This record gives sequence, structure tokens and C-alpha cells, in this order.
Amino acid sequence: MKLDFTLDKGNEAKFCLGLIVLQADETLENEFRHAIRDFDISLFHSRIPCRPSVTKETLAQMAEDLPAAAGLLPQSTRFNAIAYACTSGATVIGPSEVAVKIHTQHPEVPVTDPITAVMTACRTLEIKRLGFLTPYVPEVSNAMRALLEENGFEIASFGSFEQDQEKVVSRISEASTLEAIVKVGKETDCQGVFVSCTNLRTLGILEEAEQAVGKPVISSNLALIWHMLRLAGVKGRGTAPGKLFAKDLSPSLR
Repeated sequence: MKLDFTLDKGNEAKFCLGLIVLQADETLENEFRHAIRDFDISLFHSRIPCRPSVTKETLAQMAEDLPAAAGLLPQSTRFNAIAYACTSGATVIGPSEVAVKIHTQHPEVPVTDPITAVMTACRTLEIKRLGFLTPYVPEVSNAMRALLEENGFEIASFGSFEQDQEKVVSRISEASTLEAIVKVGKETDCQGVFVSCTNLRTLGILEEAEQAVGKPVISSNLALIWHMLRLAGVKGRGTAPGKLFAKDLSPSLR
């Protein structure tokens, strides 16, 4: 038998965010869910194909797949912000091109990515001299370093795990990352430490890392979460760790 039903407004969360996550990413979604659990947010995910190895060539390929991945986010949903969640990919493709690709499917929605979010976070915290930690091979790290320097940041110290396999990066222990942050953060008079890669687990050790180095520690995931929430107009820090969430986003930096 055919049954009757009524319609309501559907998803009535106050805010709606969209994430385009790498096929190989095993970290971002868990950290994101932890950080936003106290907010009235609906979070939608799409996956984008990526190669198991991280090189400039494999990262650049994702530019072609971005419109299709963005199109898999619900078209009937009004998003407050959408992010392409790959730090190295956004660096190679270019943040402005990332926004263009996503806007082909979701025009006028605020768009961000981890490298844009990190630079915005550093400006908000008035950090110019960075300790820089990555899991990448040199060619990828160098491209990111060049982009940061082009945007007015100075790399005071640098360290890398030099891995090109996503499945390895997602399994680097937080203890190893903490030790690396301390080495990079205490090596020079940097004003803060940037820990790159959405697949590198950091949320559980960020506050301990900040206490150890006495400076802000900004991971790709923390910055991306913070920037998306601020672009969407969400206030407060919820359960997110670190000094960054104590700061509101200046309208001039959105």
C-alpha cells in the first residue's frame, strides 16, 4: 500500500559545511567531528580521487577532478562554507583555482583550503616567522615553502618525515609528531609552528605541543576547521584545542 507523509524543512541545523576529502585521507574527518561536536552543524563529505603517492604531478591531477567531487555534495543544501581538504594539493593547484573549480558547482559559497586557512590563522595570530613541519618529500615541501614566502612568511626552521605514501603518513604516531614539533619549534626564535597535512594526526597533542614550545601550534586540520567555522559565522571554540580558537576572525581576513 502507498502511505501518506508530510514534508518539513529537512535538515534544520543552523550551519552547513561541505568537505572535499582525499580518497586516501584517514584523519581529517575524525578530527573535524571531534572539534565541531558542540556546535549546531551539519557536515557533508565528498571524496576526491588521489594517488597513493604524494608528488607534484599527482597533486596537480586533482584539479581536473575537483568539479566532479564538489558536485557530489548535495545540490539542494545551502552551504555556509566548503573546503577542499588537501594542503599540498591546494598549494600545487593554487588556492584561487581551487575556489574557481568548486564554484562551478556551488557558486558564491565561501571556499577555503588548508594552506589558505593556515595563512589566515597566522595573520590573525600575528605570526610571520614560522617553524615548518611536513611529512612530504622535498619537492612538495619546497613548493609549500615557496608559497608561504611569496605571501610574506619567513621559514625560521624546517623539518620533514619525507614520506610520499598517504597510508604511511596517516599512521605516523602522535608521539613522533609531538617530538618533531618540539624540535622544530625550539630550534629558532620562530613565532609559531605550522604542522602541514590533513592526514597527519595532531589534534590529540596540540595543547601539549604548545606548552612544550611556548608558542602557537597550527596544524592543517585545526586551521581548516577554524577558518570554515569563522567563514560560516560560527562563534566559540567548542572542544577544539590550541591558542588559535581563542581568536575571532577579523572581517578583513575572511
